[in-house]
Amino acid sequence: MNPKILIIGACGQIGTELTLKLRKIYGTENVIASDIRKLNTDVVNSGPFEVINALDFNQIEHLVEVHHITDIYLMAALLSATAEKNPAFAWDLNMNSLFHVLNLAKAKKIQKIFWPSSIAVFGPTTPKENTPQYTIMEPSTVYGISKQAGERWCEYYHNIYGVDVRSIRYPGLISWSTPPGGGTTDYAVDIFHKAIADKKYECFLSSETKMPMMYMDDAIDATINIMKAPVEEIKIHSSYNLAAMSFTPTEIAAEIKKHIPEFEITYNPDFRQKIADSWPASIDDSDARKDWNWNHKFDLESMTKDMLEHLG
Repeated sequence: MNPKILIIGACGQIGTELTLKLRKIYGTENVIASDIRKLNTDVVNSGPFEVINALDFNQIEHLVEVHHITDIYLMAALLSATAEKNPAFAWDLNMNSLFHVLNLAKAKKIQKIFWPSSIAVFGPTTPKENTPQYTIMEPSTVYGISKQAGERWCEYYHNIYGVDVRSIRYPGLISWSTPPGGGTTDYAVDIFHKAIADKKYECFLSSETKMPMMYMDDAIDATINIMKAPVEEIKIHSSYNLAAMSFTPTEIAAEIKKHIPEFEITYNPDFRQKIADSWPASIDDSDARKDWNWNHKFDLESMTKDMLEHLG
């Protein structure tokens, strides 16, 4: 039996590619995309689409009943840099949308939830290199605080009510198919667009700011694989560390220069530097690799080549 899937926040950076991939796997009619507005995009035009406010429990419940939904992927969130400009709304959206979905699962109206966490759950006091699965978590951003609280609630709903909720802590995600979405790691997307268009890029982080990153293809694979894994393989019910590569702006610029020799990068750090400084430089994701056989395919070299091919 194919699952009947609802994706909330399907028009965002991850939701876009996730929707299209899930439709290929499970069939177009089995994947209902939804977002706050209807845009003229592949996601909207390639299958069932519903306009939904992630903060409206009754709307979500109605869609679940009408479409006989079994699995929800909750991708709606306000990202790190955007959330700092509107903390109260970020908390409201990031937390209450999660409660709505957890409560539907608690009431046995759906079977399974995917909810993404982030490396933003870590903070300045977290060990920066090879950050362990279990470690100090003192996030310093609204986004990170909401994700850390969300992890605790996911674990609580699993332990107390038996809810099957699965989660991974995404590193910075890099994609050619959607524009940057207001995250601190989004320089690593923007740099490719500017390299092709202008042959130069002014980076809002300092040259040696090293952060964990992942190509979107790998992130989508991880998301689908953790949801496909047998329930007994999921040992962590807060959120799994996930990793692929770590690099600095200097290193990604050097890789781009191999393909576009005239490319130049300059540095003008802004408020996002402080956010980046509070996050890990590299992640230990051995639990995900051990429990449900996570494995990444792209490194900095192969990702750069693929990004430039698609954008160029």
